[in-house]
Amino acid sequence: MRSSLLSVLVPLYNEEEFVAPILERVLEAPLPDGMEREILVVDDGSTDGSAEIVTAMAAEHPEIRLWRQERNRGKGAAIRTAIEQARGDWCIIQDSDLEYDPREYASVLRPLLEGKADAVYGSRFMIVGERRVLYFWHSVANRLLTEMCNLVADLNLTDMETCYKAFRTSFLKSIPIRSDRFGIEPELTIKTARRQVRIYETPISYHGRTYEEGKKIGLKDALEAVYIILRYAFTNDIYKDSGPDILHALSKATRFNRWMGETIRPYLGERVLEIGAGIGNLTRVLVPRVQCYVAADIDGEHLARLATRFQHRHNLHIRHCDLANPADFTGFDGSMDTVICLNVLEHMEDDLESLRNIHSALRPGGRAIVLVPHGQEIFGTLDTALGHYRRYSHRELTGKMEQSGFRVERILDFNRISRPGWYLNGTLLKRTTLGARQLQLFDQLVWLWRRIDQHLPWPPTSIIAVAVKV
Repeated sequence: MRSSLLSVLVPLYNEEEFVAPILERVLEAPLPDGMEREILVVDDGSTDGSAEIVTAMAAEHPEIRLWRQERNRGKGAAIRTAIEQARGDWCIIQDSDLEYDPREYASVLRPLLEGKADAVYGSRFMIVGERRVLYFWHSVANRLLTEMCNLVADLNLTDMETCYKAFRTSFLKSIPIRSDRFGIEPELTIKTARRQVRIYETPISYHGRTYEEGKKIGLKDALEAVYIILRYAFTNDIYKDSGPDILHALSKATRFNRWMGETIRPYLGERVLEIGAGIGNLTRVLVPRVQCYVAADIDGEHLARLATRFQHRHNLHIRHCDLANPADFTGFDGSMDTVICLNVLEHMEDDLESLRNIHSALRPGGRAIVLVPHGQEIFGTLDTALGHYRRYSHRELTGKMEQSGFRVERILDFNRISRPGWYLNGTLLKRTTLGARQLQLFDQLVWLWRRIDQHLPWPPTSIIAVAVKV
């Protein structure tokens, strides 16, 4: 069994008095069984001997790695650099002073390792352990900023500004972090909440220091935090890549997803496999009326999001499944009544092999429901951003399904209404993402689109093949 790896992210700026003791504590901190550590120190333009001390320690301890930034840019910039270099399964942020105790790593990491959380905040204000009693107004500012952030992010955290934040590394790497200074705390919190992942808090001890002892955060940083909270109050900037960003935008198009789900629902059996479930936009429409529903994807972040959204659905099973890999289908043994594959086949370079894999998962007489984009003539930048190899014609989709062992019962035209908009955004305007306001307006009018869609004079945006395994 492979050991897990913890990446400890250490932003450093002028801490020559404390950096050696804190790194020694990090090196000695007890970790859960089977876990190893790497310590990523980013020197943020220190003008004292901090970097030289770390360099000397790294020569003795290969777990320590040091990066030096040419000038002081702030805590957020240093953490951003550390995240880029992290190789671990998990990340935890560790300030380079002695205010936080690395011996509490195991407590902070526990909800992550137990699969309950995607992010864990170590709270200084939950009643347990010990903490040094210090500045009243500093405490008031912390609580006010936390409440402001909670209001914007719809959370109930007790300590947003805490240093000890731990994450799954793959999740943390997928978040665009823009703040260079202490604004990283509310920005990261708001964007984590927008991603709708599981956030836990756990109590930690706190041994704060005075300004005489080197504390750096002050009124300017509090005001910046307020600005960051207001700046990101309605942000959609929560993914680095445009593909997942579009999926997240579509997750809010609940009426459209219901339209798609109700279009294919009459063809479902009792045992359903959904390939490329993404973050569950269609899953949540279909899963309530199915005896056994398997939501499958290849993206770890999508699988984690599915676990969060459907943790109380006992008929739902989450599974890693690569449509291009026949080995991922051997466990189904031809037992599924229905395989749903919506907006996935166009991502496959070898789509014939992918259709054969779908065929292998079905029982004889079982149905494949395959939705693909229609019309190569409107292939554009949106398709490229989503990773599409092609758009299909009716004839091409029917032919490939028949080559793969299916008998096509019908081809359904779906969503004519959006074809002009897709052509405008992806072909004429060369956009790589869908505007949130466009999608919101489109979704609000789905009641109208459903009534007129089949009567529009142009081709559809998508086509749906309903085919039987023979």
